[in-house]
Amino acid sequence: MDLLHSNILGRGTPLIVLHGFLGMSDNWKTLGKKYATEGFEVHLIDQRNHGRSFWSEVFDYPTMARDLVHYMDSKNLKEAVVLGHSMGGKTAMQLACTRPERVSKLLVADIGPRHYPPHHDYILEALEALPLAQLKTRTEADEALALNLDNWGIRQFLLKNLYWKSPGEFGLRFNLDVLKTKMKEIGEPLPEDMVYEGPTCFLRGGASDYIVDQDLSLIRHHFPQAKLITLDGAGHWLHAEQPEAFLESSLDFMKS
Repeated sequence: MDLLHSNILGRGTPLIVLHGFLGMSDNWKTLGKKYATEGFEVHLIDQRNHGRSFWSEVFDYPTMARDLVHYMDSKNLKEAVVLGHSMGGKTAMQLACTRPERVSKLLVADIGPRHYPPHHDYILEALEALPLAQLKTRTEADEALALNLDNWGIRQFLLKNLYWKSPGEFGLRFNLDVLKTKMKEIGEPLPEDMVYEGPTCFLRGGASDYIVDQDLSLIRHHFPQAKLITLDGAGHWLHAEQPEAFLESSLDFMKS
């Protein structure tokens, strides 16, 4: 079985961090270093079909949770605090509910256990239109992406995945072909009968609509101990938009 790629920082209590859709472990490096100074052994993970991890036609939350169990076994991690953002939050929920003995605390950033309809189509179409073979610089890549995607912040986030596949040829770290066909899987809800009784915290952006007040009853159905923290003014990428507030809130929970 293939092993997920990771970047490990610090020593102490194991903390697994899971990025969101089209992201990678590098997105969390700055926060990861800060967690490491606070007494955590931080495992910044690339999920399958993302970052430097392996590519596969199989892409669903039960499989991605099993990837983590295999990873933990390989690193001799009996249990860990698990933090996941967006798609990574769904993977973290799945792991906590199916293997609760491996998750000492669960922290979910701006995603709920409900179903989310596919809403990344415009991003994937813009990426598909990128003429990778003709691009010579990152600036050219940004200009080409801007033709179909006017949000500068989202473009910068996506272009972190750009790398030199071979001399003179750019590639993308994520598996665009597979992710495009698995959009439905990414929005799948947590199965109704799944419950995690351990300490749980949901962090949401006050300016994001990924977790709304109506989701609270469903969250508590699956996670009876769940507490909810709202970062006022933050959007879906709350850890990047308000890193200090995110760090403080997450540490308060993880160390309590």
